[in-house]
Amino acid sequence: MNPLEGAEQPGAVAQQVRRQRGDTSEALTDQVGQEWPVALVFNGISHAVMMCTPRDLEAFAVGFSISEGIVARSSDIQDIEVELHDGDLPHAEIQLTVVQQAFAALKERRRALAGRTGCGVCGVESIDLLDLQPERVPDTGFLQRLAPDAIARAARDLPAHQALTRLTGGLHAAAWCDASGAIRYAFEDVGRHNALDKLIGQLVLDRADTQDGFVFLSSRASYELVRKAARVGIPMVATISAPSSLAITIAQRAGVRLVSFCRETSYVDYGTV
Repeated sequence: MNPLEGAEQPGAVAQQVRRQRGDTSEALTDQVGQEWPVALVFNGISHAVMMCTPRDLEAFAVGFSISEGIVARSSDIQDIEVELHDGDLPHAEIQLTVVQQAFAALKERRRALAGRTGCGVCGVESIDLLDLQPERVPDTGFLQRLAPDAIARAARDLPAHQALTRLTGGLHAAAWCDASGAIRYAFEDVGRHNALDKLIGQLVLDRADTQDGFVFLSSRASYELVRKAARVGIPMVATISAPSSLAITIAQRAGVRLVSFCRETSYVDYGTV
């Protein structure tokens, strides 16, 4: 029996390094973020291998399944089993059992997806599979209820929720904020897409209202991140770094408010249609 199965990984590992400062060199122990291959297997068929920090993998599996459109709702997932494997190449496998209708649809549009930490669509077989026509996010009045200082509060408070980033300097964070800007959930991962999937998955598992809050990301705003948010009805995406042109286009098509370069004192609003 694998002693790691069912155990939570720390998210960071010790590494012996030598640090050079000017003319001085010293040996010390540093902490680096864990990055494992994580295979997502649906009804016995491997669909994707993502490079992921091996924490919160059940939430990751749920979030990935929903944000990628593999299932429409959490009830379409009948079972999840997470297996962690130690060794020369530590890795994880997530076995998901989904309803037959979702599995049949997955086989129809199945793509070769070789996930990487920097790209959520690497390996897509054709441009047609990019799915650039997002659902329109319904207007529930959340943006009208948003406090004037909500973005500033989220920007100020996010570092307190980034324990692994403080330790390693190398992880992304995805946080869920209410209308006042208070952070209710936060997840970290070596991949920004994975961090958002973990967040979405936890929201779904907790039956939270995804239309009553906004996402705050420590990364840039890429197409894939905005597309994932639109798929679950999130009305606003805020990021610390810059957006891409396609992220802005998807946000406008979906009616998602996109704000970037978010700081305590400023941000840039890219608007909605």
